[in-house]
Amino acid sequence: MVKIGIIGGSGLDNPDILKDAKEIEVSTPYGKPTSPLKLGKINDVEIVLVARHGRNHTIPPTQVNYRANIQSLKDQGCTHILATTACGSLREEIGRGDFIIIDQFIDFTRLRKVSFFDEFPPGDAKHTAMAYPYSENLRTILIETAKELNLKYHEKGTVVTIEGPRFSTRAESEMFRLWGADVINMSIAPETILANEAGIPYAAVAMSTDYDCWKDDEVPVTWGEILEIFGKNVNNVIALLTNAIKKIK
Repeated sequence: MVKIGIIGGSGLDNPDILKDAKEIEVSTPYGKPTSPLKLGKINDVEIVLVARHGRNHTIPPTQVNYRANIQSLKDQGCTHILATTACGSLREEIGRGDFIIIDQFIDFTRLRKVSFFDEFPPGDAKHTAMAYPYSENLRTILIETAKELNLKYHEKGTVVTIEGPRFSTRAESEMFRLWGADVINMSIAPETILANEAGIPYAAVAMSTDYDCWKDDEVPVTWGEILEIFGKNVNNVIALLTNAIKKIK
């Protein structure tokens, strides 16, 4: 049976969308997830929602308990995970409000717990393959759904995840562009790694809200700009996920 974990999920806990909703407190061997889990159904599919940064966005990226978030979704029996995130664009062609169906990441974090394996069992080293970190099945569904909804989207994109909570310097932003990154954020890489270790198919939808700080003709990114652009487009995020969920088998 399909059960979908959603990380981020802005607006999806609306009672008009999430039916039969209930909230539960859980714990894992890695501590508590960053929010109570909200359980319910969307289009008759069982859903488990977790707010990555807490319900009131009080948890900085470095302090997010990514291991507990992924473990709690696994413990609830989630068969797939969809994640949403705001991101900065590192490419002229990726405009504000565009969706990027991420297919690769660069992990530029330094302080996160990005593995469940604090030690290996004797004779059983756990080196997880990560060449293709995102579920192609989920990515295809998201791409098809974005096309059907006439959203502006990009079928591929490499995200660089930085430590934060500060934004990039101009030199860093230019460096990430040279590395081949298309968008930048502070959360997706650790989740991706852990979902792969947990054996749960995972896909991430990023919405571009700004141009970071590499463009000469743009003011460097601010938190206010991110909130404004994401807020204006949140209904598109909801539409994309609710329609994609119906197709996951």
